[in-house]
Amino acid sequence: MGSAPVELRVGGQSYRVLSSASPSELKRLAAVVDEKLSQVVPPGRAVTPQAMLLVAMALAHDVEQERERTARLQERSRGALSELLREVEDTMHAAGELIDARASVVRVEVASDASRG
Repeated sequence: MGSAPVELRVGGQSYRVLSSASPSELKRLAAVVDEKLSQVVPPGRAVTPQAMLLVAMALAHDVEQERERTARLQERSRGALSELLREVEDTMHAAGELIDARASVVRVEVASDASRG
């Protein structure tokens, strides 16, 4: 990893961490964990391994919910895009038919003019 250790404070405890992530990223993530810990552990209480496990489970649950939300959003987006593409194709097809019909009218008019002349 080659980077210097980063001092992080989570749940009132200090940890020295080596990571390929930047120090600012590590501190941001530590703050997320610390915030979740403050929701689980009452003020003044020691942070136990069970509390850390509970926080890890809660964060994993948050990740799973976000993945499900993202998957639903992607599916809705795909459906909307498919519908839009169908509408564009239908419009293009109708425009092509209209152009063909107008071209036929022009040919008829040219032929009619030629027979009069």
